[in-house]
Amino acid sequence: MDNLEQIFNINIENAELFKKALTHPSYTKEQEMDYTESYERLEFLGDAVLKLAVSDILYKKYPDYTEGSMSKIRSVIVSDAVLFEVAEKIGLSELIILGKHEEKQGCRKLESVCACAFEAVLGAYYLDGKFSELIEFINRIFLPYIQEVDKNFEKYNAKALLQEYTQSKTKTIPEYRVINETGPAHNKTFEVEVWYEGKLIASASGKSKKDAEQKCAYEACKKLGIAECQK
Repeated sequence: MDNLEQIFNINIENAELFKKALTHPSYTKEQEMDYTESYERLEFLGDAVLKLAVSDILYKKYPDYTEGSMSKIRSVIVSDAVLFEVAEKIGLSELIILGKHEEKQGCRKLESVCACAFEAVLGAYYLDGKFSELIEFINRIFLPYIQEVDKNFEKYNAKALLQEYTQSKTKTIPEYRVINETGPAHNKTFEVEVWYEGKLIASASGKSKKDAEQKCAYEACKKLGIAECQK
């Protein structure tokens, strides 16, 4: 709990809440504990807390943006990829309580696990009566990500841009192919190609399939001269 308070700079009143927030379902299953002792329910709540906080930031920072524009930015900010990066950066991933098998498999470094634990901790702080402090923390941590996504949104939205382009041309969509996977289960690198009408357009690699596909799509957009990616 001391480590968690230092990370978030927010005092903890109900330690049991935060123990649950850091407990992976594999541990409760291994210890034959009730599923409510894991982070799953708190994750559900924390997801809503995060979306509300990010929505509040977007609404105030970009008064001229449409609902659609704000929703697109928010979808990137609350993605597992960003939450994983944040959890790693602040050291939260090291506090997650895992079952023995999952620990050996390196699940502590999985995007989904770190993202879930992060959201669960937000849910715990909300129930602990620290919502205003939580808003300040989220604003401080996520504002740089929001500004980056707003400035370079085409990089994060490349798959949608590419699909819109191909459908407007031939009413067909691009095909993504994973051509190689390297590294251990908890730290894989995926190599992906994107094909359109039987032709290879671009290739890229990433730490997840989604990340690799997005990078691949961005390279394809640049090669095809799609306006938004020529900035």
